[in-house]
Amino acid sequence: MKGILGKKVGMTRVYKDGKAIPVTVIKAGPCFVVQKKNVDNDGYNAIQIGFEEIPERKVKKPLAGHFKKAEVKPMRHLHEIKVENIDDYEIGQEIKVDLFEEGDKIDVIGTSKGKGTAGHIKRWNFSGGEKTHGSKFHRALGSTGNASYPARVFKGKKMAGQYGNAKTTVLNSEVVYLDVENDIIAIKGGVPGAKGGLVFVRNAVKVKK
Repeated sequence: MKGILGKKVGMTRVYKDGKAIPVTVIKAGPCFVVQKKNVDNDGYNAIQIGFEEIPERKVKKPLAGHFKKAEVKPMRHLHEIKVENIDDYEIGQEIKVDLFEEGDKIDVIGTSKGKGTAGHIKRWNFSGGEKTHGSKFHRALGSTGNASYPARVFKGKKMAGQYGNAKTTVLNSEVVYLDVENDIIAIKGGVPGAKGGLVFVRNAVKVKK
């Protein structure tokens, strides 16, 4: 797997082959390899990458030692990526958007916008009751399905609760445009989260044929 961390800039459109394509612009990288993990020591092969440099005074001592050992500057965000061969990477190696090419299929992982506590109709798209004919059941949840046995509500029941602010993955998006010099990647369609939100862009794991 290959991937890179970045921040969502916003949406715009790109004109290509006479078509207007809606895209999300992401300021991705540069990222740096901070740690390598292998099967012998950790049970699997992976690399840890860091993104967005910060002053050393903002990092706690244990984490500062982690960066010092790798001889890279402290980073605000760390992310682990499983790889097949860790020998393809070196500690301190820079990872940029040229990791991808225009037309590549990718997945984008981010945190969706938090919308507070919502009822079951807004949160789960329930239809609700009738609005007319004397109905007194409009937006109530209704029965949760259990009586004296088992006398509890099963876990996972679709009810009111927090809406949004959850890890969200958009599968099989497409790289429309790359600007390696300015670390910009334009991805077709929407991307989870608000402007300025952290996202992880990786090669697609479920490619549609």
